[in-house]
Parts: sequence; C-alpha cells; structure tokens
Amino acid sequence: MERIKCLIIGSGPAGYTAAIYAARATLSPVVYEGLQPGGQLTTTSTVENFPGYPDGVSGDDLMNDLRTQAERFGTDIRYGTVTEVDFSKAPYIVRIDDGSEVEADTVIISTGASAKYLGLDDEKKYAGRGVSACATCDGFFYRKKVVAVVGGGDTACEEAMYLSGLASKVYLVVRKTWLRASQIMQDRVLNNPKIEVLFGCNVFGLTGDGKVQGMKVVRNAGTDSEERFEREIDGFFLAIGHKPNADVFAKWLDLDESGYIMTLDGTPKTKIPGVFAAGDVADPRYRQAITAAASGCKAAIEAERYLNEL
Repeated sequence: MERIKCLIIGSGPAGYTAAIYAARATLSPVVYEGLQPGGQLTTTSTVENFPGYPDGVSGDDLMNDLRTQAERFGTDIRYGTVTEVDFSKAPYIVRIDDGSEVEADTVIISTGASAKYLGLDDEKKYAGRGVSACATCDGFFYRKKVVAVVGGGDTACEEAMYLSGLASKVYLVVRKTWLRASQIMQDRVLNNPKIEVLFGCNVFGLTGDGKVQGMKVVRNAGTDSEERFEREIDGFFLAIGHKPNADVFAKWLDLDESGYIMTLDGTPKTKIPGVFAAGDVADPRYRQAITAAASGCKAAIEAERYLNEL
C-alpha cells in the first residue's frame, strides 16, 4: 500500500494552498481533487475580492493559478474521490473511488461545502449568469440593480441587508409567512425601505435571454388563494444554507449541528492527531475563498509541526 506523508482531500482554495505550503516544506503532498476539481469557485464567473487580482479573475483562472503553483513545488494532484477513511490509528487508511487505498501520516480535509439550491432547472441554466449562492462574492456586480434573495433565516436576512447597500431594490422571498431570523435581523429587514419581503412565496422559475431577467413566483401554493406572478430581477441569490461535504468523516470526527467539522481552539486541528480540516468544510461563518486559503496554510503548517514532533 502506498504511504503518503501528507494527503490533502479536496482541491479548492484551502486544498491547493495547503498543497503549496506542504510541498515547500518537503512533505510531498498528494491531492485528490474530488468531484469538483477547483471547488465552488469554478462556478463563479468573476472573482473580484481575492487579493492580487486588481482587475478581477475568473473562478476557473484563479483555481488554475493555484493548481499550477502547487504543482510547481511538486504536489502530486490526482483525480479521484475519497469514499471511506479509517482514522482508528496512524498511519490513516483512505480509500479512493477507483478501489485503491493509501496510507497517510497526515490528512488535510478540504472538501468544502455545497450551497443548497431549490432544485430548479433554471438554476443550472443561469449558473454564473445571475444565479449565485454568495452575496458577499457576487453582490458587487448588482450595484443599482434589482435582486432577489431566497430564504427566511439569519443568513438570508444578512445577505438581503448586505445587498440593500448595493442594489436599488431587494426582494426577500420567504416560503413561510414569518421570518425565522433573530429578532434584531427581522427588525432590520422589515424596516429597510429597499427590501420588500414576499411572505408565503416560492420561486418556481427564472426567465431571461442569456441571463436572469425575471423570476416566477407562487404565493400560497396549493390553496384557494394561490396567486402566481412575476417580478423583474437582475440577480437571484440562494440563502437557504450550505451542506458541508463531511459525511465520509462523520464516523471519526465531531461535527456541529449543521454538519461542519469541529476543530480545536481556533486551529485546523481535529480531535484526531494528524488529521486537520480547512476551508468551508469547517467554516460555517465566513465561507470566503481568502479565508479558505488562509486555513489551508494553517493546516499545512500544523501538519509539518505534527510530523516534526513525531
């Protein structure tokens, strides 16, 4: 069985940054890219808030730059998805979807989190062309335009508030007839003149020629008072939560109530020595490319220290 000093699972900003640092520390890292090489950023048309790109950069180009940098220092990047792990004792056993197994002295988990979508075909049709799951990432493109946010919790209200500072109008589409958000967030949203809350509503379609230009909404679906209408919008933001890609590790690691891997004392360390978690899979709060990259750096440094202590 192949023995690896530093195995990195996932290939987003956290995984590639961890690889850069681990490779420069002569840990000979191996990266398994997972189902979505490059991570969530590859679905983003333009990234304008990653330092070092003053004119912005496409998500694909940014991830290719990070990948090239990791390879430059000798990272072995492989296509494959981890299907099972055994963290009962070191070296840790990791099984890949091609049936192979490897042993790893250290493991950095950077499998990310997947935004939850409504499941509409139109969400895929307009991906990167008006549909987004990150207001902080993409809100800048909708200055003085009309946008919609779907969701009724704190995240949805926070995104609606953030977008109200940029857009001319924000529709907050709420499935229930009330907001689930904390009272302070409810008060802020309901008292914001730029935000119109559509209670009891579901979006069942998007329209537009090449990009989002409108949404189809149903209010009180399935009742005698059902009403269908459309609203013109330029951007459509999902804020109904994220699902961390951590299921394969759940047997061995502590997860919080939302499924994010729990780490120790503000570090990437998990409760298992030599196993680290970086990026969105362990970050329910920020979920930004730059914070993911920073945590990948930390994880690689911790992995190097762990190996040195051994």
